[in-house]
Amino acid sequence: MGRNKFSQAEITQIGKLLRLKNAGNRARQKQIRHELRVNYEFNISDFNEPGRAFGEEELQEALRRGAIQILDDATINSMKAKRARDRARDEAERQRQAVASGQQTDWQQAMCEWQDWEQSEAEH
Repeated sequence: MGRNKFSQAEITQIGKLLRLKNAGNRARQKQIRHELRVNYEFNISDFNEPGRAFGEEELQEALRRGAIQILDDATINSMKAKRARDRARDEAERQRQAVASGQQTDWQQAMCEWQDWEQSEAEH
């Protein structure tokens, strides 16, 4: 699930992208859906009825029914920063568990060992 709270500027941009998506060919539609997910954390499937196209009109309907909320820029920026911190924390924990289970090498530790080895070779 993506976000359901956006700034007015984001909603304007999302609307433009939805217009382009509906006017584009299949490859362009796929590209725009990816851009919506990555840049805005906007997943069409969170708001539309399965099997129906989702465009600017459906975006406005989602706003009217309260499925999407518009908040001020400062609140949105704060939410984005928290999501980024949470993602970084979750990724660090995932890596820690992978290293602990032996599924992954601790690349930072390996880099330290490599630098120590290079330094000892240079001294000889």
